[in-house]
Order: sequence, then structure tokens, then C-alpha cells
Amino acid sequence: MQTTRWVAPRFGGPEVFTLITEELPPPAPGEVTIEVRAAGMNPADYKYTQKTPASDPATLPLPIGYEVAGVIAALGPAAEIASGGGAIGDEVLAFRVRGGWASRLNVPAADVFAKPSSLPDAEASNLLLAGTTAAEMLHVTGVQAGDTVLLHGASGAVGVSVLQQARLIGARVIGTASEKNFDVVRRFGGEPVTYGDGLAERVRALAPGGITAALDSVGTDEAVDVSLALVEDRRRIVTIAAFPGAQEHGFIAIGGRMPASAAFRDAIRQRLIDLAGSGELLVPIARTFPLADALEAVELLRSEHPGGKLALIP
Repeated sequence: MQTTRWVAPRFGGPEVFTLITEELPPPAPGEVTIEVRAAGMNPADYKYTQKTPASDPATLPLPIGYEVAGVIAALGPAAEIASGGGAIGDEVLAFRVRGGWASRLNVPAADVFAKPSSLPDAEASNLLLAGTTAAEMLHVTGVQAGDTVLLHGASGAVGVSVLQQARLIGARVIGTASEKNFDVVRRFGGEPVTYGDGLAERVRALAPGGITAALDSVGTDEAVDVSLALVEDRRRIVTIAAFPGAQEHGFIAIGGRMPASAAFRDAIRQRLIDLAGSGELLVPIARTFPLADALEAVELLRSEHPGGKLALIP
């Protein structure tokens, strides 16, 4: 069985990405082979291939992509998917995997879940990275019914998921966005506010009773400064991008490579799949691309204004 997949043969950005075709070995014990129908795209896909002081040449070539939707093509010995059972032909989604930008791949069965029939492949392949990140942001800041939350970057993929999950909790969310994206914020239950000079004052005017927690998905100096100005308890400020600021000022930073974050995100996957299957958690898709056109898709993704999620279709 052959697979076509994108890899980074050396450290760098998308300019080093290469499309290769090779033989895919049979799934090992506890693994399944997924025939990919859609591969999700996230900024993390190309950020992790950059060279850092910890980069190890022995890990090259790096597989690209963390989440997919497709069908089971083969099962290794003793393989049972996370949601139970699993048979050839079953529709599934998988996260967190390595090498999702592919036509087929072998993944641990423990990271594979039955895909709700109501959930399109492109949406399923983009549900869990953003969704688990959003869930953890709400979790670590203790957001609950009645809270008023400031969300930086409310119209992005993580922001849209935060808006929907916070609405299910019963929290009010004021979300920063450009005016052209105000309708997106409103659609998913948030109250939009423009970022830029005077943000803290605009938020205070919208929430005279105060802000309970601040969630930062953009990492700008403004997001850090305004969060610190509006939220007294730094245990209720979280970022997924401003790591130096979190260290300097003593608020929370989370990331998928942190053991606690990984454990929480793994544990919440089925809950988010159930919400998506019932229509309570939506994944807006802006565009799909053929797998071979991944570099074109990355350019749109890097523009930071794709207007929704992107998916690669083998």
C-alpha cells in the first residue's frame, strides 16, 4: 500500500516542505491505517518544523499535520479505537497524530475516534486541535456560568471554539476582532470589540461589573497589557502565544507539548466530538485544497485571515 505525504526533510518553514510517495508498512500492533479523506491545517503544522536549539537532526524528515478524518483501511493486531471497536471501512477522525498531510497513514488506535455521520470530513479534520486548545483555556481559568470573559482573537479558529464552548457553559464573552469579523463573533455568541488603542476602556464600558478571566489566543503586547489591567487574579489569565509575558508576569501559558496540556486535551476529545456530532460545536470551513496544493494552502493559512479553517483533500 502506497502513501503520498508531505515531509520536512530539513528544519525550516514551508519552503522546505516536500511531497513524497512511498510504501506504507502494515499497521503495527495497536495501530490502524487511515485512508485520509481530509487533513486539517493549523499554524502549528509549520511552526514545529522550524529549527530551535532543541532540534535533533535524527528526527528528520519531520512528518507534517496533526489531525485527519477518513476511513479505516487496515487494523493491526489488538487494535481497538478510542471510542471502542473499529472495523475496516469505518469513518473516523484522529488527533493527535503525526503526518496527517498524507493520503494514508498509520496511527495509534488510541488516538482514533468514530466520526459522527453528521460531521463532514473537512470539519472533522479540523475539530480537535483548536477545540481542545479552547477547552483547556476555559478549564485552566475556571470559567463558569455567570463569568464575563475577555477573549483576544475571537474570530480565529481557537477563538470561535472558545465562543461556542463558553456559551454552553453559560459565560459571557467579549471578544476582540477587526470590524469586518464582528459578524463572526456575534454568530458564535460573543460580543465584539475592536482591538487597538483604547481597548481597555472599551471593554470597561461593555463590562462595568468587571472582567472575570482573560483568554489570549494572539500573543500581542496589547493582549497581555490589557489582560493584566482588567483581571486582578493572574491565575485567571491564560495565553497560548505570549510565553515570555506569562513567565514575566506570572500568568498561565499552555501548549500541546506540555504534559499537563497534552493529558487534558487527550481526555476531552470524545466530549468535543459528541458536541460536534450534535451540532452544538461548529467548525467553519473557508476552503479546501488538493493535497498536492498544500503549499498554496499554507500561504492562505499564514495570511492569518483565511476566514475559517482549511483542509487538504487527498
